[in-house]
Amino acid sequence: MITKRIIFEGRVQGVGFRYATRQIALGFDVMGWVKNLPDGSVELVIEGEKQEVTEFIEEITEESTLAHHIKNHTQEDIPTLENCQGFTITKNA
Repeated sequence: MITKRIIFEGRVQGVGFRYATRQIALGFDVMGWVKNLPDGSVELVIEGEKQEVTEFIEEITEESTLAHHIKNHTQEDIPTLENCQGFTITKNA
C-alpha cells in the first residue's frame, strides 16, 4: 500500500474537477478524498496498491478530460490513512 498527497494547479476549480475525480476513482481500488484549497488548487489524497494509485493518477493527468485543466501537479508520499473508507469529496478548506 502507498499513500500520496497530490496538489493540482491550473484551472481546477469551478470545472467539475472534484466530481470527475470521484467518478474516475470508482474504476480503481483506491480510497481517499479530493478537496478545493483556498489558493485555487485542488488537493487529492489517495491510498491503494502502488499500481492502482499510479494508474489512477495517470488517468487524471494524462487521459481524462481533466488533463487539459492541469498546469502543474506535485505529489508526495504521506503516512497511511487512518479509518478511511471509499473515496469522497470533502468540504473546501
